[in-house]
Amino acid sequence: MVTDPAASTALISNDIVVFGLIAATLGLIFWLASGPTPFWKKVFAWVPALLLCYFIPAFYNTAGLIDGENSALYNPVASRVLLPAALVLLTLSIDLKGILKLGPRLLFVYCMATVGIVLGAIVSFQVMAWVWPSAVAGDTWKGMAALAGSWIGGGANMVAMREVYQVDATLFGQFAVVDVAIASMLLATWLFLANRSAQIDARSGADTSAIDDMKARISAYEAANARIPALTDLMVIIGVGFGIVGLAHAVAAPVAAWFADNVAAAPQFSLDSSFVWVVLLATAGGLGLSFTRARKLENAGASRVGTVCLYFLIASIGMQMDFTKLFDRPELILIGLIWMLVHVGVLWFSARLVKAPLFFMAVGSQGNVGAAASAPVVAAAFHPTLAPVGVLLGTVGYATGTVVAYWLGQLLRVMAGA
Repeated sequence: MVTDPAASTALISNDIVVFGLIAATLGLIFWLASGPTPFWKKVFAWVPALLLCYFIPAFYNTAGLIDGENSALYNPVASRVLLPAALVLLTLSIDLKGILKLGPRLLFVYCMATVGIVLGAIVSFQVMAWVWPSAVAGDTWKGMAALAGSWIGGGANMVAMREVYQVDATLFGQFAVVDVAIASMLLATWLFLANRSAQIDARSGADTSAIDDMKARISAYEAANARIPALTDLMVIIGVGFGIVGLAHAVAAPVAAWFADNVAAAPQFSLDSSFVWVVLLATAGGLGLSFTRARKLENAGASRVGTVCLYFLIASIGMQMDFTKLFDRPELILIGLIWMLVHVGVLWFSARLVKAPLFFMAVGSQGNVGAAASAPVVAAAFHPTLAPVGVLLGTVGYATGTVVAYWLGQLLRVMAGA
C-alpha cells in the first residue's frame, strides 16, 4: 500500500502517511463542525462538513502535497473495501417497506434524472456545434458516450463504453477530468442544499410527508432500542461488514468471468465487471441481513460505522481531483456544464410537476451521476436513516447505464456525422 516514490513527484508518496493525513483531516473537520467555538458554529452553519471532506483532499492533491491519482487509497482500499462495507452496514438496518412507502414519485424523479442526462448530452453537443464547432469535432462524441456511461451508471459503465467505442486514451482521460469536476460540483451543490431542504421544500410546497414519516419511524425505533456499543458489538459489526465484503469479492470474480465467457450481452449490462458484482452482492447481503436478527446491530451503531467508511470514501475520491487540469480543454468543461444544467433543469421541472421534495431530486440525480459511491452520502446528508434509499438507487444505474449510454452514443455519432 506504499506508492512507489519514483512514480510520484508529490511531497508525500507513502500511502500510509497519506492515510494518516486524510484521517487527521477528517477528524479535525468533524471536531470543528461540532462547534468548539461560536466562530466555527457560524462557519459550519453555511459550509457542510461533507463538502470540506471532499475539497480539502482535492486541495492537497492540486498543491502537490499528495498524489491522489497514483495512490492506492481509493483503489483498492476505499472503492473495493470501504465502499462495499458501507453498503452492507447501511443496508443492514434498511426499512424496505418504509422505503416502498415513499411512493412512485421517487421512481419517477429518478427516471427523469436519467432522461435529463440523455437530453443534456444532445443539447450540449448541438449548442457547442453552433458556438464552438471544434469542441465537438472528431471523436468527441465517443468521449461523451463514455461520460454518459458514468453519469447514468458508474465507472464500470464508463469503461465499458470506452471499450465499445474504442475511445482514445487521452480523450478518455480528459472526459474523466470532466466527470470528476462536474460531478464534484453537483455533489457539492446537493450537500450544500441538504442543510436547507426544509426551507426549500416549504417554499416550493413539496409533499414531504412520506419522508417525514420514515424519519420519525426510524428515529423512534432508534430511541427505543439504541444502546452504548460494547467491544463485542463493534467487533461483530466489523466482522459482519468486512466478512461479507470478502465473500462478495470471492464470488464476484468467478461470476463475472462466467458471464464474460458465456453471455454475449454481458458487457452491455456490465455483468462482466467484478466490481459491479461486488457492489450488487454487498448490497444484497446487507438487504438479506435486514430480514434477520442481524438488523439489531443497528442498535449498537452499525450505520454509524458504515458512515465512517463513507467519509473516508468521499475524501479518497476528492484526493484524485486536480483543479489545474480543468483548463487543459476548457471546451469539454463547458460541454459538461451545459449537459449538467439541462439535467438539473429537467429534474427541477419533474419534481415541481409531482411536488416532490428536494431529497427526491438530490438522490435521484446522484443515483445517476454518482451511483453507489456517493448517492448514499447525499441521502445521509438529508438524514442518516435515508442512506439506504441512496444505496438502492445508486445500484440501479449499473444495469441500465451501459445500454442507455450505448444508444446515446449512436445518436451522437449521427449528430457528429461519423
